[in-house]
Amino acid sequence: MPASTTTAPAAPVVLTAKALLLDMDGTLVDSDAVVERCWRAWAVSHGLDPEEALKVAHGRQGHATMAALLPDRPLELNHAENAEMLARETADTEGVVPVGGAAEFMAALRGLPHALVTSADATLAAVRMAAAGLPMPAVRVTAECVRASKPDPEGFLQGAAALGVDPADCIVFEDSGAGIAAGRAAGMRVIGIGPRAAAHTPTAHVPDLTAVNLTPTPDGTLHLILTPPST
Repeated sequence: MPASTTTAPAAPVVLTAKALLLDMDGTLVDSDAVVERCWRAWAVSHGLDPEEALKVAHGRQGHATMAALLPDRPLELNHAENAEMLARETADTEGVVPVGGAAEFMAALRGLPHALVTSADATLAAVRMAAAGLPMPAVRVTAECVRASKPDPEGFLQGAAALGVDPADCIVFEDSGAGIAAGRAAGMRVIGIGPRAAAHTPTAHVPDLTAVNLTPTPDGTLHLILTPPST
């Protein structure tokens, strides 16, 4: 009889935290269709490889992406073009949908300590969360709130401070390399969501939010059970 080739499922990962800090694009909201349309067009207009541009664009504020791709260009021009990019992205909601399990995850978080920490500005964040049918967290850190874009940790540190929680007691949910680096730099554990996250060594990785079970304990601790991808 041939030996069995069945692979045992990966063991669940258990984490605890006092608060959760949530990225938006790619983590709660699947906006890849819009991001790719807008950034491909921008890259082509500047004679850049769209595929290489997209490797940089996810997770950063637009002006930071532009600075990385066109390092010799004046920063004021990047900020001006970023304003145009934000307007285009805000007007385009075609294909914006919730990440798998996001609605249930946000419902489970209702009344518990959490914040949105996104590289989108407040207007774009409101439009995309609404397009995906997701509730907007009461505490949010958007592009206007910070001086430095991810991978700088400023946004996550602001989120923790607004919630009154020590950074070490926070868990970040992120999909991008820039976001995961920002969470780690803030001294936080990071749960990577989706395929982009896997290459950036988060604390734990899941395919989407259906793999996350959240339960609060009587002392206010958030108990997370993660079902990692099968190997």
